[in-house]
Amino acid sequence: MLHFNRLLTALAISLLSIAGFAQEDTVAQRIAPVGDVYLDGEIVTAETKKSSTPTAAPRTAEKIYNTYCMACHATGAAGAPIKGDAAAWQPRIAQGTEILLKHAIQGFNAMPAKGTCADCSNDEIAATIAFITRGLY
Repeated sequence: MLHFNRLLTALAISLLSIAGFAQEDTVAQRIAPVGDVYLDGEIVTAETKKSSTPTAAPRTAEKIYNTYCMACHATGAAGAPIKGDAAAWQPRIAQGTEILLKHAIQGFNAMPAKGTCADCSNDEIAATIAFITRGLY
C-alpha cells in the first residue's frame, strides 16, 4: 500500500507539473503582443526593395506650415507674425528674402531653427516662407 501511495503521489506531482507548463504556455499566448510598431522607413516593403533608398512624397509648403509653423504663425504665439498680417510681416520682408530665410533656418528670437522642422530642407523652408507671405509682397 505504501508503494501505491508513493506511485500515486508521484503521478499527481507529474500531472500537476505538466498542467503548470501548459498553463504557462496559455499565459504567454494571452499576454503576447498583438502587433509591432515601426517608424516610417524601418520595414522593407516590396516598394522599398525596388530602390535602395525609399522615396517619400515631397512635402508641400502648406503641409509643412500646417504641421510645424501654424501653432505660432496662426496665433501670434511668442511674438510670431501671423500669416496674412501684412503689417506684422512688412518689417521682416523689408530686410530681404535672404535674411528672412537665414532667420527661419537658423532660428531668430523665440523661433527655433527651422521652426522645429529639423528634417526640412532649406528649399522646403524657403517654399514655406513663400507660402506664409504669399500676397504680402
